[in-house]
Order: sequence, then structure tokens, then C-alpha cells
Amino acid sequence: MSSRAAVFASIRRSLGVTGDEATRRFEVETRLKQAPPGVVPKRGQGDVSARLATFKAEAERAQASVTEVREWADAPAEIARYLRESNCPATLRMGDDPRLTGMPWSETTLEILRGPSDGHDLNAVSAAFAGIAETGTLALVSGPDNPTTLNFLPDNHIVVLPREAIEADYESVFAKLRSVYGKGGAPRTLNFITGPSPVGRHRTDPAARRAWSPSTAHCRDRLSLARNRQRRLPQINGMLIAVGVLPQREIFYSQLQQTP
Repeated sequence: MSSRAAVFASIRRSLGVTGDEATRRFEVETRLKQAPPGVVPKRGQGDVSARLATFKAEAERAQASVTEVREWADAPAEIARYLRESNCPATLRMGDDPRLTGMPWSETTLEILRGPSDGHDLNAVSAAFAGIAETGTLALVSGPDNPTTLNFLPDNHIVVLPREAIEADYESVFAKLRSVYGKGGAPRTLNFITGPSPVGRHRTDPAARRAWSPSTAHCRDRLSLARNRQRRLPQINGMLIAVGVLPQREIFYSQLQQTP
């Protein structure tokens, strides 16, 4: 008997069951099929405008700044402006996401590079799978369209998030993931990104942070500069662009524990 089998056998003995009970198997199969949600906070609930407002408030509370543009085609100019005003180099790496590759990058002075990062890129842009209003969080899935290496290796990471992709809570994101990819078809990695955090060499400098941008844009910047870039543009239909930072797990959990 393997160690795994021995553990399960011990559990069954303590429960006084064999594991073959039809009622117990039916309950397990039903729960797995229905995937019932647990307790869901009300903070992120509401229509698109309400979720957007909550997302922005939570993102800004996590030291992010939020900018909106009217449509996808307006994103390159805004990204170029952000990098220029942040004294970042005019280079940008991205994956194969058609929403990004179809943007008018030629109208900017940015040098566009394609594919995963090898760790030597200073700037990258991704498109988020979803935003979470409850905590001002970004959800990014892995794959050729938006390689996970772009989330963490470049110094500056910009993320574009359509406002209609902002979900109320984490449960809604998981439901969307199952709906979009189907059972067994989900991407290998799903990353949640929230709030400011020292990363790598910046851990030794309390003023330095690694930030995220458009729809959650990340750009290495001084915390004071990131805070100053919290722009209040008119509420217009289109995509959301935010500037914020990559999180450390313990800081993110601490933030959740302190949130009413």
C-alpha cells in the first residue's frame, strides 16, 4: 500500500466509511459539477460603473494610479506618454495578443519587441484577463498571447484592462475562467497582481517600487511618483488603464486582512 493510500485508509477508518457509499459519491460528484461559491463580499458588487469605481478606489488605496482612454487605439499614445514622463526607455515588449498587436504602435516612437522576456527587457505590456473590483486586483493568464515572464521580469510592466472585464470578486473570475476555457482547458498559470511591493534589489530601498500600468500598468518608479500619477480623467466608455505595482504575497494578504 502506498503512503497516499494508507493516509486515505486511515481517514476512512476514523469516519467509519469505506469510500464506496453511493450517497457520499453522489454528493462529491454534484459539488464538483456545480462548483457552488462560498461567501462573497458585497464591496465589489454593482453594475459596470460601480465596479469600475470600486476597482479604482481599491487600486489607488494600494498606491496605484488609474487612467482611462476611450478605445484600444488610444492606448499606445498613453503608454508612450507614461513611459516618457517616467523617464523610462522607449522600448516595449509584448506577446501575441491580437488586441495589443493590432494597436497603432507606429504612431509612437516606441520600439516594439515580441515574445517572452529573457530578463533583459526594461518595459513590457500585457492585456489582463480580468480585473477584480473587490481588491483592485488584476488577473493575468499565461500563454503566447501574454507570457507570464512579462508580468515579472521587465522593470516596467504595463497592463491594459477593458472596463467591461472588471469582475466584482474572485469567484466571478474563476467562473469566467471556466466559461471561457471550459473544463480542463484553463491556462497553466493564473496570476493575481495587487498593490505595491519591494521586488528584488528594491527590497533594500523603501522608496523604490516596481509598478504596474494601463489597465494596470507596471513601471519601476519612485513611490512618490507613482502616487503623483493618480490621474482623474473623465469617465468615458472604453478601456481602463491603471498604473500600480507588483505585490508581495505577505503584503497582499495583510492588505486583505485589514480591509473591512
